Amino acid sequence: MSQQRGDDRLESFRQHTAAAARAIAKRDTLDVRFGPGTPIMQDGTLHLPKPAADLEYTMVCRVRGEADALALRLRHHATGTHASKSPSLAPAREVFDALEQARCEAVGSVRMMGVAHNLDAAIAQKCRDAGYEHLTDRADAPLSEALRLLAREKMTGRAIPQAASALVDLWRPALEQSVHEALDRLTGYMHNQTQFADAAHEVLRELGFEIEVEEEQNADDGDSDDSQGEDQDAGDTQGDEQAQMSPDAIEGAEGADTEQMEGDETPTEGDRDDRPDMDMDAQPSGEQWPPDLSGRNSADANRYHAYSTEFDEIIAAEELCEADELNRLRAQLDDQVSHLQSVVGKLANRLQRRLMAKQTRSWEFDLEEGILDAARLARVVANPTQPLSYKWEKQAPFRDTVVSLLIDNSGSMRGRPITVAAISADVLARTLERCGVKVEILGFTTRAWKGGLSRERWLTSGKPANAGRLNDLRHIVYKSADAPWRRARRSLGLMLREGILKENIDGEALLWAHERLLGRPEQRRILMVISDGAPVDDSTLSVNAGNYLERHLRDVIDYIENRSPVQLVAIGIGHDVTRYYNRAVTLVDAEQLGGTMMDQLTELFDVDDDDNNHQRTALSATVAR
Repeated sequence: MSQQRGDDRLESFRQHTAAAARAIAKRDTLDVRFGPGTPIMQDGTLHLPKPAADLEYTMVCRVRGEADALALRLRHHATGTHASKSPSLAPAREVFDALEQARCEAVGSVRMMGVAHNLDAAIAQKCRDAGYEHLTDRADAPLSEALRLLAREKMTGRAIPQAASALVDLWRPALEQSVHEALDRLTGYMHNQTQFADAAHEVLRELGFEIEVEEEQNADDGDSDDSQGEDQDAGDTQGDEQAQMSPDAIEGAEGADTEQMEGDETPTEGDRDDRPDMDMDAQPSGEQWPPDLSGRNSADANRYHAYSTEFDEIIAAEELCEADELNRLRAQLDDQVSHLQSVVGKLANRLQRRLMAKQTRSWEFDLEEGILDAARLARVVANPTQPLSYKWEKQAPFRDTVVSLLIDNSGSMRGRPITVAAISADVLARTLERCGVKVEILGFTTRAWKGGLSRERWLTSGKPANAGRLNDLRHIVYKSADAPWRRARRSLGLMLREGILKENIDGEALLWAHERLLGRPEQRRILMVISDGAPVDDSTLSVNAGNYLERHLRDVIDYIENRSPVQLVAIGIGHDVTRYYNRAVTLVDAEQLGGTMMDQLTELFDVDDDDNNHQRTALSATVAR
């Protein structure tokens, strides 16, 4: 069990790191792979070191930092501009490249505190591996690395990592004051690659390098790349915790899109000639540029937040009870399914027929083995020297689709609703697995009633104001997308254990399930939520506004429905959820759940595949029964 848990944690880390890299780089299709070797971007693929199964803390931080560094360069670096400005002499070019990398990392560091911490860890580990912390002779200390760290210090205001201090201390007093002043001026141009390159040339001249830039014929193309590569979006989709989207990130992303739309109004070439010093993404007259981003990642009392996330847990279902009890609960679930077997079979067969009918089928002819092609026998009769021809049917299963079923595990679901939800999830997993569609089954609740360890810490701290969420989350993985149904079938019985069902904080559960889907490689991603009403947590609502949890849930739903490639559908049991979700069904009788799930999935698969391969299809119809 511990081995499986370690594998699950490692896979979760890979998925979240890959999703964060795609978000930072703004490349939804970025291929991220883990394996031996150094981190590198090659042929459109981001190669990262594979961490050990125990996920040792320093290694985790290092991999995250290396992923962030490469993603930031992909986001903010224009190859054409860099090549047109790069010095031709190797020593000068090495320093120039180091300063450009420092610029890309600085842009991310000042906007995302979590990224800054990750980059610190990556730099520190790199310096330790290179032996920089024991340097005593300047001849062994590379100038390019020292200048990169000094430029980073000036642009971000962050201290030099301890492991790199010996390297920097060897060069800092040796550099003339004019070099330090030239490095100071880099800060004013860090958001514009072209101007930054010119300022970097000044640093090189102060160091005594002769600047010879190879003229490129496609200078205009380089400028175009620069315009495209320099995205000033704040990119708050990654907060202080890597790969866990916060509510701050949702509101920050909305503002970021507005900035990007304004920045898309790029001046013409004539305008640039008249205003040579104007940043392409400059703000209107009277506003500060670069914008003051200090405190951008600081907690806002008016925004949704958790008082503490230390006691939250994401846990596999089999870890919440003993194996014997899990077997008993599964047997109980099987008893419930037995009298519905005929209905279940009809629903499963109907969905399977609908999905299989959409599979692309065709024949391959002129094969050397397979089914004898009777249509080709005539030519064999006419010419016996002709060999027999065979054919074979090929079909494309739905391997580009993943469905995530997120089930409310709150106390109000106790009884028939949670039983039917478990039965429906079991049937859905088996049916879609037969059709080649991957399914994951998740549950969400809290670890305690009316507040847990988070509330106790809040009480012992003197009940500070703006406490935010005051309960400990429990997110349960009943079945991961890559696990076959036969391996996860026992875990589904856990839903019948009453002690599991407590309170529900829907907004953060949706974000969790959504982030898991974003880390998946499939093109079509579907999130189906089964709930019985609004989010409720007495501990949180007792110290916040009455609509605190509901407002956050609406913000999360709006983000997923309007800004995410994930398709979202909700099924409410006994309560109207159509007031929250654009695509939703409200059921009066829990017995309708199985059929409704099948109908909703069938409708989603009816959507044109080409649209789903490139962008999220608009789903605005509200379904009610």
